[in-house]
Amino acid sequence: QVQLVESGGGLVQAGGSLRLSCAALTSAFSIYTIAWHRQAPGKQRELVAAIASGGFTNYADSVKGRFTISRDNAKNTVYLQMNSLKPEDTSVYYCAALIGPRTYWGQGTQVTVSS
Repeated sequence: QVQLVESGGGLVQAGGSLRLSCAALTSAFSIYTIAWHRQAPGKQRELVAAIASGGFTNYADSVKGRFTISRDNAKNTVYLQMNSLKPEDTSVYYCAALIGPRTYWGQGTQVTVSS
């Protein structure tokens, strides 16, 4: 079992920035791929960004150039730096740990971008 705790969400004006954090309560954090997903009301959950154990990153086209995912294995934490936020970025953001065939999810953190 892997417990993930997200933080850093909130309300921001369009063009602003937020940094989300995902802290993992596990001893093997460094070997996991960690991903951020988001889900807006009435929409499917979508992948935003992911970072593998070796640091390889992947981004949704909608956030490329604006969002940056990074990890600090010493702190068992993954960050999502979100810049130039748009109203369409408004969603609940979820952290996920991919461990073999299983995916563990955090509880989510709300991000609201006002126009």
